[in-house]
Amino acid sequence: MKKFKRMSDKVILHPMMTFILLTAFVIVLSGILDLFGASVTYTSINSRTGNFTSTLITVDSLLSLSGIKYVFSTTVRNFADFAPLSTLLITLIGLGIMDRSGFLDTLFFVLTKKLNKTFVTFILVLLCLIFSITGDLTFVIFIPLSALLFKYGKRNPMAGIVTSFASLSLGYGINIGMSSIDSTLTNMTEIAASTITKNYSINTHCYIWIMLAALIFASIIITYITERITVPKLGKYQDEEEIVEDKEKLTRKEKRGLLFAAIGCILYIIFFIWNIIPNVPLGGNLLNYREARYIDMLFGDNSFFADGYVFVITFLFFIAGFLYGLGSKNIENHRDVADYLGHSLDEIGKVIMLLFFGSLFISLLRYSKIGDLLTGLLTNGISNIGVGGIPLLVIVFVISLITTPLLPSFAARWNILSSSVVPLMMTAGFSPEFAQLTFSSASSIGYALTPAMAYFVIYVAYMEKYGKKDVGTVKCIRLIHPYAISIAIVWLALLLLWYLVGLPLGISTASVL
Repeated sequence: MKKFKRMSDKVILHPMMTFILLTAFVIVLSGILDLFGASVTYTSINSRTGNFTSTLITVDSLLSLSGIKYVFSTTVRNFADFAPLSTLLITLIGLGIMDRSGFLDTLFFVLTKKLNKTFVTFILVLLCLIFSITGDLTFVIFIPLSALLFKYGKRNPMAGIVTSFASLSLGYGINIGMSSIDSTLTNMTEIAASTITKNYSINTHCYIWIMLAALIFASIIITYITERITVPKLGKYQDEEEIVEDKEKLTRKEKRGLLFAAIGCILYIIFFIWNIIPNVPLGGNLLNYREARYIDMLFGDNSFFADGYVFVITFLFFIAGFLYGLGSKNIENHRDVADYLGHSLDEIGKVIMLLFFGSLFISLLRYSKIGDLLTGLLTNGISNIGVGGIPLLVIVFVISLITTPLLPSFAARWNILSSSVVPLMMTAGFSPEFAQLTFSSASSIGYALTPAMAYFVIYVAYMEKYGKKDVGTVKCIRLIHPYAISIAIVWLALLLLWYLVGLPLGISTASVL
C-alpha cells in the first residue's frame, strides 16, 4: 500500500488527462446503466406551477446513436456557452491592466506592509465567504487576485488559490443574507412545506444567527488550515520569472497613482451602490422590480447585475489600473493601454484547453442524468427510512453531500429532494428552514470537492499555471480535503447544537416546530 502511494505521488496525471478519463468513464457508465435499464420514479416540484409531479428518470446512453450525435453536435456550442470561459476572459482583461500598470503591486504593498501574514489570510478568507453570496462569478475574480496577493506578499501563489477556492465553494453554505441560490431553494421549500402547513412562508433573515456563528468559525478554521497545513505543504515559490523585488516605501509617482485610482474607483462604486438601493431619489435604477425579494431584484434572472456583473467588475478593474498608470506615469500612450489589457491573456492557452475538456465532461455528465438517477434513488430511500431526530438530520446531511459530486446544481438536487425531505423533517419536528439549511450546508462541502462543478476547472487551471508540472487534479482535491472535513464537522456541530438547544436560526425563525 505504501509502495502504491509513493508511485502515485511520483506519477502526476495532467489535469487535461484527468478530465479526458472522467469523460470516458461517464460515457462507458451511461452505456452500462442504459443497458441494464436503470431508472427511478420520484416526486418533484414543478417550479413554474408549484405543483408536485411524478418524474421518471432514465439514463441517456452516450454510446447510443443519439448520444454520439449529442457529443459531436453540441460540444462546440457547449464550450462557447460555458460560463467560466467568457467570464474568465473578460475578467482577465481588467486584471491585466491592474497588474501590468503596477497597481496591484502597490496596493498589496500598502495593505500588507504592516499587517501580519496570518491576518491578511484571515481577511481574504472572510471576504471570500461573504462575497460567495453573489454566486459563481466570484471564482473568476478572487482566484486570480488571491494568487497575485500571495505572490506580491512573497508567498506561494498556489496557497492563495487553494484558500480562495476553498472559502468560496464552502461559503455557498454560509450566507448572512439570502443569496440568489437560497431564494430559489426557498421557493421549493415553501411549496414542499405547504403539504404539512398551508401557505408556509420563509423570511429573508431566517438564518442570520446561525450563519454569523458559521462565518466566524469557518473564517478562523480556514485561516488556520492555510497557515498550518497548506502553506508548509506547498513550500516556497521557486519560479525565478515570478520573483517580486523588495520595496521599502512608496515613491511620489506611486502615491499619485493610488490617489487617482482611489478617486475614480470611489466615484464608480458610489454610482452603482446608489443605483442598487431601492426607493431612494434618482436611485435603484439597476434593480428588477418585478421580483419580490431584494436579492432577486439584484441577481435574479434577467436582472441587470445577473447579465452585466462581470463587465461591471472588469470596468472597475480597468478604471483602477488605467488611472493608476496615468498617475504613476507607467502608462504613457494608447499602445501601453492596449498591451496592458492583454497582459493577463498571455500564455492563457493551457487554461482554455482545460476549460474545453472540463466543459465536455460536465455537459456529458449532465446529459447522461447519472447524477439525477442517484439523487432520485436516495430520495426514495430516505422516504422509507423510518427514523427521526438526530439520525434523520445526519442522514439528510450525508445524502445531500454525496449527491453533490455527480449533480452539483443546488437547485436541480433540491428540486428532487425537497418534496420528500421537507415533509419528512417537518413530521420529525424540524422546521422547513432547518431542512433547507441541512441540505445547503452539506452541499457546499461536496461542492468544493467535485470536478463536475464548473468553476473547479478555473481552480485547477490556475494551480497548473503556477505549479507547472507538480500539480494534478488529485493533488488539487487533496489540498481541499482538510478544509472540507473541518467545515463539515463545524456544520454538523452547529446543526446539532441549534436543534438540541432549540436556538432560533434567525430573526423570527425557529429550528424546531
